[in-house]
Amino acid sequence: MPPEAEDVDGDERPRFDHPRNPWWRPVSTMGRLALGLSSLILLSGFAYGVHRCTLFFERDARFRIEGTGDIQATGLAEVRRADILPVFGEDIGRNVFFVPLSLRRKQLEQIPWVEHATVIRLLPDQIRVSIVERRPVAFVRHGQQIGLVDTDGVLLNMPAAVMAQHHYSFPVLTGIDGRDPLPSRQARMAVYERLIGELDANGRHLSEQISEIDLTDPEDARVTMPEQGADILAHFGEDHFLERYQRYKAHIAEWRQQYPHLAAVDLRYDQQVVLEMAPGTGADQNAPSASNAKPAAGGLVQAVKNEETKNDIAKADSVKGKTAPPVAAKTNVTKHAAVKNAKQHVSVSELAARMRADRLKAKKRAAAKRAALHQSRQKSAANTRPAAVAGQGQ
Repeated sequence: MPPEAEDVDGDERPRFDHPRNPWWRPVSTMGRLALGLSSLILLSGFAYGVHRCTLFFERDARFRIEGTGDIQATGLAEVRRADILPVFGEDIGRNVFFVPLSLRRKQLEQIPWVEHATVIRLLPDQIRVSIVERRPVAFVRHGQQIGLVDTDGVLLNMPAAVMAQHHYSFPVLTGIDGRDPLPSRQARMAVYERLIGELDANGRHLSEQISEIDLTDPEDARVTMPEQGADILAHFGEDHFLERYQRYKAHIAEWRQQYPHLAAVDLRYDQQVVLEMAPGTGADQNAPSASNAKPAAGGLVQAVKNEETKNDIAKADSVKGKTAPPVAAKTNVTKHAAVKNAKQHVSVSELAARMRADRLKAKKRAAAKRAALHQSRQKSAANTRPAAVAGQGQ
């Protein structure tokens, strides 16, 4: 055992058990007061220095934005410098540190062509703006005016001469109204993006054969297909665009040959198409009856609709318990005929009669079930009544 740790008379403690003060902490009271005063002087000096630096940066003329030449902008193509300078009008003559960068960024993004903006300070006296512009994906028609629209449904204006210089090759969209809320326009543009994406996948560029798309109803993209002699309106729905496009292309020549006055083709149903004639015309006299559903090449069932069959189809839809809309009155009946009679000639009137008969049968079955249920309840009541009476007698 070391001699320092031995007990001299049994009561002494080892020397290393005595605590020692840190080197920076004075032992005496006067030393502690001197340390506190020195710390206070240092902190005061530091605060004064920060204050003087702040005043220097805030008031020194070298940090003042003298004019529009101190506003730098990059990424400008369709956005003009004259469009962004008014946003910084209040900052001319202001200290560069007092420019609210976040607010200026939001104001820049209110410009229609600006998708994203970045605003930073460049010392001593400049502001740099970086712009990411919106990319148009389609023409949009406003009455007689033609504009542009991007994937978010934001409408973009461009002079016709400038538009021609860009050599844009887009379909023309209708049904995109600037008065509609932005989420509504975004939903319509999502349908457009899916349609173009499917048609142009794998480098096919099939969308180049489309002239106009009506997105008034986002659940039914109505595509104008240019054909020789007349344009055909094709109902593509909201999905399976490539499949419906291929079906259209595979049969359109046959349909036009059979029905010279063909105006529209509804492709929204499996194994079923609905052909609509131009107003004021009927089906070709050499073709089968215009109100018939008939098999076509490839196993499709085609139903021809013209002005004479609108009332019959509407009546058939009313029998089914639905009020047919003016344009879509043709759909439910022909789809039912396609599923049930894929290889038969079924007229709309015959289909309506069958539906009425099915409805009567359903009513009879329901009435029989109610009668049987009522009879069983009566029997059960008759069986339990004597037991109840006997219980009362006891």
